[in-house]
Amino acid sequence: MSGLSTHPYAVERWTDGEASVLNRYFTNLDQPVFALINLPEVVKGALFARYSRTPKSLRRLFLDEFAEPAEVWEDPTSVPRPGGRSGPGPTMGVDRAEQLYQRVFSEYGDDSVAQLGGAHLACEQVSNVLTKVIERGRLMSYLEQSTRYIAYDDRVMGRYRYYRDPEILASPFGMRYVADVDSLFDTYRDLLPKMEAYFAQEFPRDPGDSEGVHRRAVRAKALDSLRGLLPAASLSNLGVFGSGQGYEAMLVRMRAHRLAEANSYSEMILTELRKVIPSFLTRVDRPDRGGVWSEYLRDVDSATAAVAAALFERATPDTADEVTLVHFDPSAEEVLFAAMLYPYVDVPEAQIATRVATMADEDRAQLVEAYVGERTNRRHKPGRALERVSYRFDVLSDYGAFRDLQRHRLLTIQWQALTAGHGYELPPEVADAGVGDPYHAAMARSAALYAVLEEQFGLRASYVVALGYRVRYSIEMNAREALHMLELRSAPAGHSSYRRVVQKMHHLIEHRAGHRHVAAMMRFVDHSNGGLERLGGERAAELRREAGESRGGS
Repeated sequence: MSGLSTHPYAVERWTDGEASVLNRYFTNLDQPVFALINLPEVVKGALFARYSRTPKSLRRLFLDEFAEPAEVWEDPTSVPRPGGRSGPGPTMGVDRAEQLYQRVFSEYGDDSVAQLGGAHLACEQVSNVLTKVIERGRLMSYLEQSTRYIAYDDRVMGRYRYYRDPEILASPFGMRYVADVDSLFDTYRDLLPKMEAYFAQEFPRDPGDSEGVHRRAVRAKALDSLRGLLPAASLSNLGVFGSGQGYEAMLVRMRAHRLAEANSYSEMILTELRKVIPSFLTRVDRPDRGGVWSEYLRDVDSATAAVAAALFERATPDTADEVTLVHFDPSAEEVLFAAMLYPYVDVPEAQIATRVATMADEDRAQLVEAYVGERTNRRHKPGRALERVSYRFDVLSDYGAFRDLQRHRLLTIQWQALTAGHGYELPPEVADAGVGDPYHAAMARSAALYAVLEEQFGLRASYVVALGYRVRYSIEMNAREALHMLELRSAPAGHSSYRRVVQKMHHLIEHRAGHRHVAAMMRFVDHSNGGLERLGGERAAELRREAGESRGGS
């Protein structure tokens, strides 16, 4: 029998045979907290779903209802185990896992089960238009290749890295598409060393910095300044993690999308995910399930687009600021104060609101100070009372800034199609470096190509629009998410385009909405400008590397 541990929790007893099986799939046998290892995702999902309907412990449930009979356990080559132990690798076959899942699926329903298993997926050679389609889901995790650390000046197999839409290439515009987009990359490649030389001169190396730190900071600054030249067709790599339910929603959405690249890429995603979590995705391409869901989305999209086109047939955009606060509650701070007090008293919410209305300003300030506490860094975040206050901003920024802000999954964000119609800004550093003319010429070439493609190819014409062109989008968020996003994206290491957007948001919260207490909570919003944005990060990275080397050599 396995031994007992000295803690206040009940410890189950296992036979030696049971323990030998459990050791293969659980990180410990005597603690109330443990992780599952060496199991197919579908088994984990089915096991947890069954877990919710039984008084058994998870390990006992696994032995009684999920484990293979002892005579069929295999003993493959050992693999590393947590804590330095070793044990067999996965022995439960996919067929067995499918049967287990289907049993739980039919008895308890599918949606909750599909939340309990997931997969890591690599999505490579994705256009910057498609990345926004893939990254739309809230309940997923994404990591995207960065244009500020990776240069796009090389050719892979003789070609620049951008998406070549098959229908555009097969059209009379195909040769122009390749020539003009290649020209954008040529300009980017030609200007990159010039911008590096300019920034190296403008920001001489501090004697305390190594050449490597200075070189990498200068390189990042140069890449940032030229990001706007890259077309939206530029390819990116994405790392995605999500549950079966999250992937199902993504695929249904992609199969309904107007972008042909989204439709074809969704089939590749489905094929690969069915190799690791097949049962979670059985509905995606069933005509009576995922098929009708995708059809519904297509119909809604088409019908709404037709109504909008009729309503705004001859409309031209009014002049608007880069960032506009279009909705807020003037009395939101009183709502916020009441929400702060609610968990700490024993009276109805209406009574709290009445008391808040009569509070002196110094009492309000004292409440905020207590609730926010002494934030020594931006990762110290106040509680959920801030979720009672919300703001909606209408933003017209370059597409590059939009790409970075869109990935904040707690936002309610909608965006319009990327076109060349809203113009672009010449980065002041590019003008100061004396290379403004080729930058302008490249942007004009992008707009001219968009104009000839838009009528025939619609949304796909967006591929040729450079990232420096502006796109309009609406962001709605509560004050807690605003605190997180504005502090993070205004940090000196960030790109100047999105830093400017969030700095304006913070200013509008304080001065347009008049929510000075909310604005004051965001103490790590940084309103500085200029400099080598990545210098501090590179210094810190070098110190971490040196510390790691020192530990490794000791």
